[in-house]
Amino acid sequence: MATPSPIPTTASVLETAVIRAPLSHVWHHIKLQDFANFWSALSKSEWVKGTSPDTDIVKWTFKDGTIVDVKQEEHSTINHYITYSVITSQPELSYTSAMSTIRCHAITSGELEGSTFVEWSAHFSSDADASVIQDAKFKRIEALADLARVSTRKH
Repeated sequence: MATPSPIPTTASVLETAVIRAPLSHVWHHIKLQDFANFWSALSKSEWVKGTSPDTDIVKWTFKDGTIVDVKQEEHSTINHYITYSVITSQPELSYTSAMSTIRCHAITSGELEGSTFVEWSAHFSSDADASVIQDAKFKRIEALADLARVSTRKH
């Protein structure tokens, strides 16, 4: 009998949300070192000391004990996006690489004018299986809901 082959899956995920808060209130939270301030899955997010001055690396400690070092690859305060990659993980990841981008857009007209459209994408190496993609999907949905909660809080 042949060994069942893995379920074919796309190696990317994209989750979006409309947050009923101005872009400035949402964008303020999109700093890798501050993700624990909004994402309930994290217990801590902090700069990694001792890396080169040209490299921004942040350690995310998840409440389940997983520790992930992420490297900021790109950041634009003009176009309101940040791109980061996972460079190490404890426990080790089951896939080779992942690159994620969070992008924010001001909604400038219509009934949601003054709100923010947020998209959080990830592109994984081809060895990521369906469970990895599903986990990334649900983590982003949870994190976007958490981001909405802190962004709409009265200051």
